[in-house]
Amino acid sequence: MEDIKNGCVESSVTVLGHFINGKLVVKGDPTSDVFDPAVGLVTKKLELARKDTVYDALLSATKAFPEWRDTAPIKRARIMFEFKSLLEKNATKICRLIGEEHGKICHDARGELQRGIENVEYACCAPEILKGEFSKNAAANIDCWSEFHPLGIVAGITPFNFPAMIPLWMYPLAIVCGNCFILKPSERDPSSAMFIAQLLTEAGLPDGVLNVINGDKDTVTLLLEDERIEGVSFVGSTNTAGSIYRKATSFGKRCQALGGAKNHAVIMQDADMNNVVSQLMGAAFGSAGERCMAISVAVVVGDDFANILVSKLKEAIQKLKIGPFDNEENDYGPLITMEHRKKVIKYINSAENEGASVVVDGRIFKNPKGYERGFFLGATLIDNVTRNMDSYKEEIFGPVLQIVRVSRLTDAINLINEHQYGNGVCIFTNDGEAARQFSDCIKVGMVGINVPLPVPISYQSFGGWKRSLFGDLYAYGPDGVRFYTRRKTITQRWHKKNIEYKKQFSMPSSK
Repeated sequence: MEDIKNGCVESSVTVLGHFINGKLVVKGDPTSDVFDPAVGLVTKKLELARKDTVYDALLSATKAFPEWRDTAPIKRARIMFEFKSLLEKNATKICRLIGEEHGKICHDARGELQRGIENVEYACCAPEILKGEFSKNAAANIDCWSEFHPLGIVAGITPFNFPAMIPLWMYPLAIVCGNCFILKPSERDPSSAMFIAQLLTEAGLPDGVLNVINGDKDTVTLLLEDERIEGVSFVGSTNTAGSIYRKATSFGKRCQALGGAKNHAVIMQDADMNNVVSQLMGAAFGSAGERCMAISVAVVVGDDFANILVSKLKEAIQKLKIGPFDNEENDYGPLITMEHRKKVIKYINSAENEGASVVVDGRIFKNPKGYERGFFLGATLIDNVTRNMDSYKEEIFGPVLQIVRVSRLTDAINLINEHQYGNGVCIFTNDGEAARQFSDCIKVGMVGINVPLPVPISYQSFGGWKRSLFGDLYAYGPDGVRFYTRRKTITQRWHKKNIEYKKQFSMPSSK
């Protein structure tokens, strides 16, 4: 019989440890709770790595690095090909693990996993992306070429909202570039990352090349301060991203830290209204709005057009299905924690108190039967939002769509450009001139033209502008290769016999 005490199913709690040197280990570290957000109960305990555990992972990576660095790129790629196959074969289990801890509906989890697999496919191109550059006869009898060398041991710190995909943005590419990798996944939903790491070992990755340590901010501090870590990749909130970037770089590490977002969709009056409504519904409310690329603001050009859009959105929202992850008919599931649910509601309250109109109120949503303790929140539509409102200025990260009304496209562009975030943006229009003006003038890193979620494909790169990114290089794709490698340029000359070279005190050139 299960004993429910303090929100915990006491008799069935599993303790999750770490994945170090190719094995699952429980180290006796302090623990935190892992919830099933649909039922609102603790289902697992998670160890939080402390100094000895972090050092064990670092020692494992340090021992594995020399041999892995010297492994031919084609052999690294073959492991990734096998890894891709194992991910596809185990997709159902991975998606269930995501759903049980994140609450993401299975169809959404499959999309997340597929996006991750596409990054593995790009990593399979290791022999091509690492082959370097060569210039023969750069000067008389002189050849010059560049090589791409691994950094050494690198770390990744990933968020709860994409527990499978975002780690797969990082370590497949880092590993095929010859690095060893230490992953610190979110403590909210770590099981899918732990299982996927085991699949990579099954695919043939040598022990120690990938280690997974679970933990909290103290664990992250140990990674940031250890001199054996050469680079850090991070995805999360802006405040944390800025803090990690500053600390990592102060310790001499390379760092890319992707932060928060406030993604706008500009709706022009020539746009197809029905398509706009359909696209906005998924982009705003998919995954309960817990996406760094979710559309959270619709900027509508023209009051009359805005009135029609709000009316149609209100009607569409009433048809949304909200519930547990294993019902494929549901559109989205619960928020990640009760604390986060309260935070989202606080922003809705704030907008209402500052004069905005709550057209559809998700606060009154009643949880599905049998899930009364779950962290669900209904979809919320807020009209007449202005730029000075806290709910507009900050990232809400929930199922909330706000409407801002403007008179002209230039007003929309200025509004977006003045916002602190610059992650993603899109415009809905049938006017090519307007689309070109928008894409040229907008100060945002990822732009969609009639595409509401312009997440770049795996062989491009992902990243924002302004306070959405700290560092010079985007995630994955070509920028990922540059981040996880260090360029070495070699210039060579072999002397010809019977030729005496003169002393030269002027700067060498190709003249």
